Amino acid sequence: MGAGHDHGHSHAPAGGTATAAYAGTLRVALSITLTVMVVEIVGGVLADSLALVADAAHMATDALGLGMALLAIHFANRPATGNRTFGYARAEILAALANCLLLLGVGGYVLYEAIQRFVTPADTEGGLTIVFGAIGLVANMISLTLLMRGQKESLNVRGAFLEVAADALGSLAVIVSAGVILTTGWQAADPIASLVIGLMIVPRTVKLLRETLDVLLESAPKDVDMTEVRTHILALDGVEDVHDLHAWTITSGMPVLSAHVVVRSDVLSAIGHEKMLHELQNCLGDHFDVEHCTFQLEPSGHAEHEARLCH
Repeated sequence: MGAGHDHGHSHAPAGGTATAAYAGTLRVALSITLTVMVVEIVGGVLADSLALVADAAHMATDALGLGMALLAIHFANRPATGNRTFGYARAEILAALANCLLLLGVGGYVLYEAIQRFVTPADTEGGLTIVFGAIGLVANMISLTLLMRGQKESLNVRGAFLEVAADALGSLAVIVSAGVILTTGWQAADPIASLVIGLMIVPRTVKLLRETLDVLLESAPKDVDMTEVRTHILALDGVEDVHDLHAWTITSGMPVLSAHVVVRSDVLSAIGHEKMLHELQNCLGDHFDVEHCTFQLEPSGHAEHEARLCH
């Protein structure tokens, strides 16, 4: 780098990744989920209810997802090294991806078993199913309350929130189907409820999967308009051009940005590199939620010089 280059950094908060702040909440939600899963499995066997077993299977997936999120927090909080300059923060996104794949698998399994029940009907005990479904619904509402705040800040917590939300609706579907069986004797209500649970799992999972893949593919954060970023930088006094402008997300709550900023030589001489960097950081900090920014300041004509070196 020549004298015309410099870097400015605005570091992420010392508190760690977005998910780490909710580790305790995730542990409580995991404990509730495991308890309800066991209860619903027992209830599904006793009542011969596929809807309860389907909800328990989804609970098992939730438990795996919550466990992976907590494991990811452990790795994400490990310090950066010379080879892994951002540490293990991306482990949270990998956990979210694995969670999505598990959800899709469970959703497919539930749909398949529900269809099989139409072919080979079972004699479901409506009264027992209502009792166990109600237990699941209450527990899910408690978990939803715990995860409500964190789901706005972390993909992993959002994944857990969506799973528990689907479980709550699933428990409601179980109760309704059991009520129908109890009052009318129509056994098809149980596999229909199972189909409803399966169909609730898939769309939410696809949405979360899309967001997770955006992070892995290093797409610009959804709340950062790159055209506006360029406009704000170019509006600074002395800035002539911006190139190699990139923004991406390392993990939930950790967006980063880098750019080569061409500044008139007389402006750099007059105010100095440090003041120019401060102005750039303040400009972005006032308008965009990007914690870590890296700028390379270049005098006029330097881009052409770099292009010649590349060829």
